[in-house]
Amino acid sequence: MYKNTVLKILGALLLTLTTLGAAAEQSVDVGEYVIHYNALNTDNLLPQVAQSYGITRSPNRVLLNITVLKKVMGTTGKPVSADITATATNLNNQLYTIDMREVDDGGALYHLGTLTVNHGDTLTFHITAVPEGSETPYKLKFQKQFYVAR
Repeated sequence: MYKNTVLKILGALLLTLTTLGAAAEQSVDVGEYVIHYNALNTDNLLPQVAQSYGITRSPNRVLLNITVLKKVMGTTGKPVSADITATATNLNNQLYTIDMREVDDGGALYHLGTLTVNHGDTLTFHITAVPEGSETPYKLKFQKQFYVAR
């Protein structure tokens, strides 16, 4: 039991840090919500963390992590469920649909999806988030280049 609790705390901490740790360029303020986003190679995750979230670790796999927070006075925000759709395009305009799933980790809500990349791929991510209780779709776009360890 202690080991599982520690793994969950480490997992939550890692996902929070990867989502929140990169400052303003990794979030967008959209009305009553803040959407945090990040994409990283899954081999950067600790094996125990990847396993606890059902993520395959590999240098050519990318994890897309989206967190939607509803603004609440005096706090960093309250995690909310959201309908997330995500796609990515590479520089050759190849389109990848990213299947997203919501993970509730003791009150922290993550929207996770994975896809395969090649060394040097530059992907443009297109994200649409519709927070629970809202009918407004919030869109964001970001670009990132990935390197695959050889």
